[in-house]
Amino acid sequence: QVQLVESGGGSVQTGDSLTLSCAVSGRAISSFAMGWARQAPGQEREIVASINWRGERTSYLDSVEGRFTISRDNAKNTVYLQMSSLKPEDTAVYYCAAVQKHFPPSSWPEYDYWGQGTQVTVSS
Repeated sequence: QVQLVESGGGSVQTGDSLTLSCAVSGRAISSFAMGWARQAPGQEREIVASINWRGERTSYLDSVEGRFTISRDNAKNTVYLQMSSLKPEDTAVYYCAAVQKHFPPSSWPEYDYWGQGTQVTVSS
């Protein structure tokens, strides 16, 4: 059984940085595409960043482009999301997701596995 566990969330001020980690167990992620999604209260879940199986290709939501960086360490079975210049509108529960494909899907329902989420709160 594949399990994803996020960590690194917290409460920060506008302009601060945070790095989220996603530790995966049960399967090697080396053949999985991975993604980070977020969901704010009353909002639909959205993919903010994704990365292909080798880490060669990344994709970002327009609103986080240039501020967020997704990366992966297949040897550690871990995926990261570095977030900088955080804004109040980045406040959400952030989820790690995995899909049994080499390249990430275009929408969040197509991911196969999800973590439990970690809260990120950015205050002004």
